[in-house]
Amino acid sequence: MNFFKKIFTKNTTSTKSVDDSGSSKYMPTDDIPVDEQFMLKFTKKNGKFLYCDNIQEAHEAFENILIENDWLNAEVCCLQNTIKDEFSGYNLTFSANEKASFYLSDCEYLISRIGGILVSSNQLKEKKLHEIPDQLVVIAYTSQLIRDISEGLKGIKHKTGIIPSNITTIQHFGSTKQNDDFMSYGSSSKNLYLLLVEDL
Repeated sequence: MNFFKKIFTKNTTSTKSVDDSGSSKYMPTDDIPVDEQFMLKFTKKNGKFLYCDNIQEAHEAFENILIENDWLNAEVCCLQNTIKDEFSGYNLTFSANEKASFYLSDCEYLISRIGGILVSSNQLKEKKLHEIPDQLVVIAYTSQLIRDISEGLKGIKHKTGIIPSNITTIQHFGSTKQNDDFMSYGSSSKNLYLLLVEDL
């Protein structure tokens, strides 16, 4: 049973001492399972994730996000036909407009070491992060959780045979402005909802 199922199926308490990095001060970060490490780092950066047992729950969570943010009948920036098809039943207007109410996408991978989301031209086309709305809704699957960016690049190349252009990480949420590495150069802070669907 993975970490997300554990925390969402029973209420447990931990006696481990946790430092500011979100991990146990007695344990090196790499010893933490990738799902737990991602959750700790992602939420510490003010990212919001909704764990979903299946795609039906993801649709329920998505509808709640629309209601919470008054995005019913809104214009949404979405650049992927598969995502438009998946979320076509909400009376949204899909466009490439950076002034839309929010941006809707999937991702390449979830990077546990930085608590960030790896995206590429498959999601962004030729847009830069500052050219999409500041409100994001990203759908991802637990099978996309990996340790670091290099593992993500290998995974992309293995799936497609090529490395797409415009690879970057979304890792600055809310008021977090720190640049951790060159992959985040030019990143802008985003308000992000992650719909994390169990598929393992």
